[in-house]
Amino acid sequence: MNIVCDKVLLSAAIDGVSKAVTMRSAIPVLEGILLKAEGFQLNLTGYDLEMGIVTTIEANVKEAGEVVLNAKLLSSMISRMPAGQVAITSAENGKTTIQSGVVQFEIQSMPANDFPELPNTGAEETLTIKTGVLKDMIDRTLYAVSQDEKKPAHTGELFEILPDKLTVVALDGYRLAIVERPVTAVIRIIVPSKTMTEVAHLLPNDDEEPVHISANRRYVVFMAGGYTIMSRLIEGEFLNYRNVIPADSRTRVTIDTKEFIETIERASLIITERLKNPLRISFTEGRVVVRCQTNLGRVVDEFNADCEGDEVEIGFNNRYLLDALRNARTEKVRMEISGPLSPVKVLPAEGNDFLYLVLPVRFKND
Repeated sequence: MNIVCDKVLLSAAIDGVSKAVTMRSAIPVLEGILLKAEGFQLNLTGYDLEMGIVTTIEANVKEAGEVVLNAKLLSSMISRMPAGQVAITSAENGKTTIQSGVVQFEIQSMPANDFPELPNTGAEETLTIKTGVLKDMIDRTLYAVSQDEKKPAHTGELFEILPDKLTVVALDGYRLAIVERPVTAVIRIIVPSKTMTEVAHLLPNDDEEPVHISANRRYVVFMAGGYTIMSRLIEGEFLNYRNVIPADSRTRVTIDTKEFIETIERASLIITERLKNPLRISFTEGRVVVRCQTNLGRVVDEFNADCEGDEVEIGFNNRYLLDALRNARTEKVRMEISGPLSPVKVLPAEGNDFLYLVLPVRFKND
């Protein structure tokens, strides 16, 4: 293989596909990137047997061929080379030369034949959605994905595509995040959170650019911005999340989101990893009072809010409540409360653009 390509394009492509490369593996080739030169382009592939990322850049291909190079080493070398053109030449003896200007590296390559083939997913196009819409849905929900491997289905995000809307759901047993947008398709799959994270990172900056999503029972494929991201799906049953959402409420509170966040952040100053006492929040007519007490001290804070219905006092994990408020991204939120021990709904002040559920914390004296 003998090619010449632009350093900036090559560096960006390496960084992109490296997200699917295993940094430490008993199989050395999985720590590498497959470079395949043909025609007028260079294809780059990273694959960890669960997720694969493929992209293509323009290149002057003097001699077609393919080779696998260690991803971490290749990335470090290219990023430290001077701007301009980079030449990559691989020889039959397993040595690959990488040169830009007067800088030249020679590294050991791995045979392309040892690199595992990406599976033929057999997935047909299921959905096309705008980049900005998909990225917003992912960003608003990823925080609530479970880290508990005992429930594999909950370590991913549920993609539920019904005839009129796409619903993305994440939950971890303490909170639930739901975002819905109108689409036309039908499917229900569980996508690993790692895949969703990398999809969000690799989506183009143009919010209007389309993202093509294909899926079947085993795989999902996202295509956008010159990248193809293929991933195995998570098997298992996702919680019937609609059954855990309270149908009604006895208290409705409309709150300035920024003011509530700042109040919780102040109260959280006396909460540490060792001192995880809950926030004690009272919702009364015209105001919200936030209290907390740990061995570090005591705090009381309050602000005005529009409260309707029963007065109630609830205990909250400060981090879980902050996550919901920060990901709301609206000027005001509406909290619907069914009682001191029922899950609390966090919604936009107007409409149902998203729904977050936060479980309350029992006080020790309850």
